[in-house]
Amino acid sequence: MSDRIASYEGVLDAARQIAPAAVRTPLIESPALNERVGGRVLLKAETMQVAGAFKFRGAYNRISRFSVDELKAGVVAFSSGNHAQGVAAAARLMGTRALIVMPADSPAIKIAGVKSFGGEVRLYDRWTESREEIGAAVAKERGSVLVPPFDDPYVIEGQGTSALELLDQANAPIDQLLCPCSGGGLMAGIDLVMEARSAQTKTWAVEPEHFDDTARSLAAGERMGHPQGPPSICDALQTPIPGVLTFPINQRVLSGALSITDREAAEAVAYAFRTLKLVVEPGGAAGLAALLAGKLDARGKTTAVILSGGNIDPGLFAEIIEGRFEPVAQKGAAA
Repeated sequence: MSDRIASYEGVLDAARQIAPAAVRTPLIESPALNERVGGRVLLKAETMQVAGAFKFRGAYNRISRFSVDELKAGVVAFSSGNHAQGVAAAARLMGTRALIVMPADSPAIKIAGVKSFGGEVRLYDRWTESREEIGAAVAKERGSVLVPPFDDPYVIEGQGTSALELLDQANAPIDQLLCPCSGGGLMAGIDLVMEARSAQTKTWAVEPEHFDDTARSLAAGERMGHPQGPPSICDALQTPIPGVLTFPINQRVLSGALSITDREAAEAVAYAFRTLKLVVEPGGAAGLAALLAGKLDARGKTTAVILSGGNIDPGLFAEIIEGRFEPVAQKGAAA
């Protein structure tokens, strides 16, 4: 792990670094959504980023800084899918190879996405094996550079560029911001920007109900994991514990962490498609889910929501849109 500390200045540098390759994603406003919540809502559509998620920002910011020797050695990463695709896409642009350690239960569309960018995939069991150990072992064996999904200052700063764009595009004060949170890399990058540029904005992390490690950590005042529970359709948000580098930033800046159910995530995916005409994956829709479910009062306020990714399994998407989706807990009860 690098001794370098992520900073707002680093985010500014990351914005310059990724500008030739990353998409400046749109900020969308929907009259229908504004009317529903009684306030103004600004949606940052990272679903339209390269590889379909914000992860490309951090991956490219890190990999584009590789030395000639590092590019020859290649990159190794571990991810449930969006970081995997971001790394594979960035590696291809930089002319190097990428091997990604992915959970065997990753959505097929994310595995296929990595391969489409020329990445090699190594599957593992997320419940019995350690992706960190596997990734470190493969990197050592190959002499490759390990690029973690969130605990890297360049990755954090790359993700923070989304908030720089958001503030420039909004061109108005933002009262509160909702962001999906897993290991906390995107949240930490955004918090660095908000702390420096928009200190009045209250930032909120949003997690699946059984993966509320950020909420537990904030309450305890230190990094905490969560009990093992049922898997979530928010596959991108199923980390066991906040990052070593990300948590101190989020602990300092966050107003709090909210949790959503799989049902609420599915309803947000359906709303995004039917009303906003956007395809958003469940984890990417976590902030929108919290807003629609009334977890945060938006009346008379300007609320920014990060739609962090759009790589949803087609079968799950069809279930949700057609009203056939049942959360795992309900399926188990029915059985």
